[in-house]
Amino acid sequence: MKKVCQLLVTLMLAAGLPAAIPAKSACAAVSAPAVPGARVLSVSGVERPAGEAGMPGRPPITGVPARCEVTVVLSHPDTDDRVRVEVWLPLRGWTGRFLGTGGGGFATGFSAEGLAPAVKDGFAAAATDGGIGLNPISPAAWALDASGRVNWGLLTNFATRSVHDMTVVGKAVTRSFYGRAPAYSYWNGCSTGGRQGLAEAQLHPRDYDGIVAGGPAIDMPRSSLAQFWPQVVMNQERTRPSACEFDAFTRAAVDDCDLLDGVADRVIGDPAACRFDPARLVGTKTPCGTTITAATAEVVRRIWDGPRGHTGRLGQGLVKGGSFAELAGAAPLPIADNWIRYFLGRDPGMDTTKIDYSAFERLVFASTATYDHLLANTRPDLSAFRAAGGRLLVWHGLADAEIAPGTTIDYRERVERVTGPADGFFRLFLAPGSGHCGTGVGVAPVDPMGAMIAWVERGRAPDTLAAATADGRTTRDLCRHPRVPIYDGHGDPDSATSFRCSGD
Repeated sequence: MKKVCQLLVTLMLAAGLPAAIPAKSACAAVSAPAVPGARVLSVSGVERPAGEAGMPGRPPITGVPARCEVTVVLSHPDTDDRVRVEVWLPLRGWTGRFLGTGGGGFATGFSAEGLAPAVKDGFAAAATDGGIGLNPISPAAWALDASGRVNWGLLTNFATRSVHDMTVVGKAVTRSFYGRAPAYSYWNGCSTGGRQGLAEAQLHPRDYDGIVAGGPAIDMPRSSLAQFWPQVVMNQERTRPSACEFDAFTRAAVDDCDLLDGVADRVIGDPAACRFDPARLVGTKTPCGTTITAATAEVVRRIWDGPRGHTGRLGQGLVKGGSFAELAGAAPLPIADNWIRYFLGRDPGMDTTKIDYSAFERLVFASTATYDHLLANTRPDLSAFRAAGGRLLVWHGLADAEIAPGTTIDYRERVERVTGPADGFFRLFLAPGSGHCGTGVGVAPVDPMGAMIAWVERGRAPDTLAAATADGRTTRDLCRHPRVPIYDGHGDPDSATSFRCSGD
C-alpha cells in the first residue's frame, strides 16, 4: 500500500498537482536514514493539522499547513551526544524542494521558527539542535565538560558536523516520505546560519544547489574578539561615553557622508568611503547637555578603527553608521563575552573587564590558533562547489554592528583571487543602512530565496536584489557587488526606480 501511495504522489507532483499523503500511515512509516559517522537512535513521526506553530515564548506563526513532523535522534561515537533533527513535510503542495535552515549565535537551528515558514512555501525542511540545545546566547550547557575542558565533540557539531548530518537526514526522510528525492535543495540562514551555509559550500559542495547566506558570522574566532573590542577600549581609556554621546557621533558621521550615494536619506550608502573624523566634535554640546571631550572622541576613533595591537590590525572595527548600542553598551555583547569566558578562559566566572590591550592581543592569537580550523569557515577555494553547479547568494547589511560587512567583502574578494571569476556562481549584495540580519533603519532583501530559485531553476542570475525597509515605505534594488546604488537626482528617493547601479 505504501509503494502505491508513493507512486501516486510522484505522478501528481510530476503533473504539477498538489500531493496528498495518507499522513497517519506514511508519517509513521518513514525509514531510518543512514548517516555516515553517526548512529541513528530513533525515528518518530506525527501528523499535525493546519494552524499555528512556533516555539515557547515566541509569537506563533499562523497559516502553517498540515504536515508530517519527523524527528530523528542520532549520536556520534566520539561524543556522548543526542542530536535532534526535525524534518517537516507538507501533506499537500510539496514543490519538490528541500530546505536546510540555519541557526544564530550559539544555536545550530531554531526548530519551528525556521520550519514553519518553509512548509508554508511548499518546502520539505529540516532543522537541528546540534546536540547542544536552542540557546543562541550562552554555551554554558555544553561548552565545557565535567573536567572544565572544551567539549570538542559538541563544538564540532556546532561548527559544521550537525548541519551536514541534518542535510543527509532531511533528504533521506524527504525521499522516504514522498517516494522520490528532492528535485532541488536549498539553504537559508543568517548570522550563524550564514556561516553554516558558507561552510557547506566549502566542505560539502554537493549538499545544496543554492545557498542563501545573510550576514555570515565567518571568521568567528577573530570576529568574536572584534565584538568585544569596544569594551576593551572603554575600560583601558577609562572613558565610557553615554548613549547620547555615541548617538551624536553617529549623527555627525551620517551628516557628513549621507550624500555619498547622491540622496539625503539618513543612510550611509558607502561606509568604507566615509572619512568623518570624530575629533571634529570635540568641544561641541550634545542634546543631553554634555560636551564632547578629546578622550570621548578618541574612544570613538578606536572603536571605528577596530582592534589593533603591536603586530598591527587584529580585526574589523564598527562600521560608521552602525549602532554603538550592542557592542559599546554598559555590558558587552553576551555572545562575545561568552566566547572569551568559555572557549578562551575556560572559566565561566572569568572577569573580562580586566582584559587590557596586551591581553586582548594574546586572546586574538589564542582564539585563531585554537579554533580557526573549525570556525573560521573562510576557505576561498570554492571550485568544487562551482563544478557541482552550486549557486551562492550572500547579502550583508552595511550598518551591521555585530558582524562587520568588511569580513564578507574580504571573503568574496579572496574567492575571486583563488577560485577565479566568481560572478557565475557567487554574488554578493550589500544593503545600505541595514543592521544585523535586516535590523535597523535601512533596506533589507525581501525575497532572496525567490531570487535564488530563479537562478538555480531558470538560470536567471540576479543582477539586483529587491529590498525594502521594515515598514515598506522605502524600496531599493541592492546592487551586485562591487556596484553601488546611485540616485538619479530627480525621482522619488524612497523608490527603487530612482536609483541605478554603478561602478564595477
